Amino acid sequence: MNNCGKGFAFDGYMPDKIPFDLDVAFERIEDAIAPYPKAALFQLKEDGYSSVFEQLIACLLSIRTYDEIAFPATIRLFERARTPAQILELSLAEVDALIKPCTYHENKAPQILAIAKRTVEEFGGELPCDRDVLVSLHGIGPKCANLTLGIACGLPFIGVDIHVHRVTNRWAYVQTKTPEKTMVALENKLPREHWVDINRLLVPFGKHICTGDLPKCSTCPLLEMCPQIGVSKHR
Repeated sequence: MNNCGKGFAFDGYMPDKIPFDLDVAFERIEDAIAPYPKAALFQLKEDGYSSVFEQLIACLLSIRTYDEIAFPATIRLFERARTPAQILELSLAEVDALIKPCTYHENKAPQILAIAKRTVEEFGGELPCDRDVLVSLHGIGPKCANLTLGIACGLPFIGVDIHVHRVTNRWAYVQTKTPEKTMVALENKLPREHWVDINRLLVPFGKHICTGDLPKCSTCPLLEMCPQIGVSKHR
């Protein structure tokens, strides 16, 4: 049921807070994140790496890896080989060397080659905007499939990483234990027009303002409405 598009209140917690207004929150976050680097996949799209294949591989490289490491590794790979056919011209050792700083690079290198092979053999070198196809690819789960469909295809899918999970629970907008459960909860509650933007906004917001440890609550533009669930210490 999609009934929380405008605002909600967390019953019984911090009565001095005003009701949380999602539209106002997103407007304020847009301004607050302006000085910080953009979420990596959105930056890649702006830089021209906007195909389904490119976005999917970039997301794969980002798994368990900081953007500061995954982003340059992605650029390094694509500068050498950008299309599935070009990727297949590289050896496993060459792919691994290009992405080596990324966590689990030894697993991701053969996954990249396998995805490129299927893309060429089954889809004529271009992956479709089809969620079932994307999650059937080796190493690709719901998060990367959804992010790719949202960013590369412009389709309404929610990409939930640790930042989206933490921030929306801190707001008490959802009450979940894992990013996977947060994705389901947001699909049932978040207005569809925010499905792609929530990742674009909350990744830099969660990395630089609403951080896991010592969030910057004292200067946060949402302080008056955020119930600060789970926050015991802050800056």
